[in-house]
Amino acid sequence: MTSSAIPAAAAPRWSLRLWAILVVVCGAIFLDALDVSMVGVALPSIRASLGLTTSSLQWVVSGYVLGYGGLLLLGGRAADLLGRRRVFLAALAVFAVASLCGGLVSSPALLIAARFVKGAAAAFTAPAGLSIITTTFAEGPERNRAVSIYSAFGASGFSLGLVLSGFLTQLSWRWTLLLPAPVAVLVLAAAVRLIPREAAAGRRRRRFDVPGAVTVTAAMLLLVSAVVDAPQAGWASARTLGSFAGAAVLLAAFGVIERRSRDPLLPFGIFRSGSLTRANVGALVLFGSYVSFQFLVTQYLQIASEWSALGTALAFLPAGVLVAFASPRMGPLLDRFGPARMVLLALGCLVAGYAWFLRIGPQPDYPAVILPAVLLIGAAFGLGFSALNVQATAGVPNEEQGLASGILQTSFQLGGAIVLAVVTAVVDAHGGNRLMAPGALLAAYRPALVVITGVAALGVAIAASGLRDLGFGFGFGFGARRAGTGAGAGGDPADLDPAGDAGQAEFEPAGRPRR
Repeated sequence: MTSSAIPAAAAPRWSLRLWAILVVVCGAIFLDALDVSMVGVALPSIRASLGLTTSSLQWVVSGYVLGYGGLLLLGGRAADLLGRRRVFLAALAVFAVASLCGGLVSSPALLIAARFVKGAAAAFTAPAGLSIITTTFAEGPERNRAVSIYSAFGASGFSLGLVLSGFLTQLSWRWTLLLPAPVAVLVLAAAVRLIPREAAAGRRRRRFDVPGAVTVTAAMLLLVSAVVDAPQAGWASARTLGSFAGAAVLLAAFGVIERRSRDPLLPFGIFRSGSLTRANVGALVLFGSYVSFQFLVTQYLQIASEWSALGTALAFLPAGVLVAFASPRMGPLLDRFGPARMVLLALGCLVAGYAWFLRIGPQPDYPAVILPAVLLIGAAFGLGFSALNVQATAGVPNEEQGLASGILQTSFQLGGAIVLAVVTAVVDAHGGNRLMAPGALLAAYRPALVVITGVAALGVAIAASGLRDLGFGFGFGFGARRAGTGAGAGGDPADLDPAGDAGQAEFEPAGRPRR
């Protein structure tokens, strides 16, 4: 998975133990991607088995991503305060148990609860694992290479999950939920042996902001619930308006808690950097739009077009293969062009893929419509995932790496919950909450697909706003720019904190902070 294009001076040979640590930590993102891809393919079978509507079914996905996104900031802070290794191991154990429970329950409510707990466990493994990587590998080409490999593991998990879910769902959808349990146990056993213990002196003595974590998670749950239930209850009903008002009050309370807390869960000052903010918007758009796209397309193919679970899985597989191929080769591209340019290119591919899929008809045309769209979406993830991780964590002190990675992963997951809730509401508003003839179901899904495309286009506009000081961006004169001009990372010098906080600075491709 290494890239031969990385100069030896920039990427010194890693020891076998260092490789082992990286592979074990990458197991966390592998598990997350494995779970997302397998459950996505199994959704139509879960719907039929448990008798769920579209709005109820989305909670199988939203339960996971809300547990994940709602507690990621707390997970990042826990990694910084309690130790990355300790948090990583404990959360992996909970993930394994929740996977087992999710595959055994028969009640929709218990299934959603198990998914929430599983997402909550991932909320601690993800920032702990990424911060182990970013504190183990020096910033610049070495870290870029490590993050690219991290991304490749995610792509491999996604691809393998597609293939396995296609076969396992033919037996029972329960196997798709049970499989991550033994994988998590294997990763846990390896992590206990290989990840070194940290010195206690290296961790800051700070307190947990539990009220902040509870408040923001409750706010997101109420917000998603309000959006999903609004088409049935009525957008102007007392229930809907009350839910929106309650979410607004909780979010306002979260803001007050954070401003008064001595050790806030989310220091708002970190968003003074426009480049960091754009990285999080990019994460929200990339994952939120894709989760919604997969949610609709798997049902369209299996319910309306009567494709098998295996056929649906194989339809998505080229995207995962493309990401697995591209991700480990991203290091040299990030070194040369900087993360902001790569994010813009990735989101451009995303818009193109969704727009191309809008040509779909009642009879799916795989070679002419579905395959090109899937390949463009795969290119978006291959180009964008590593770039977003590098962009969000560059320059952040080691003791804040868990927080920075937690904020980014929060944007990924909450994007999935919020965009999926909106898309589900659009489908319900057009009658797609019940099983329909293929043409009618596609007519109900098409406005939601337009919404997904619009979300991706908004992401492109925001990403492009950070390149206004770079002229043509991907072209000309890039190599002539020197570190310190603000060109390398693709950010805007005006985005930097006036106080000169290096943790907020976008980095040059050579790994040097802008001055």
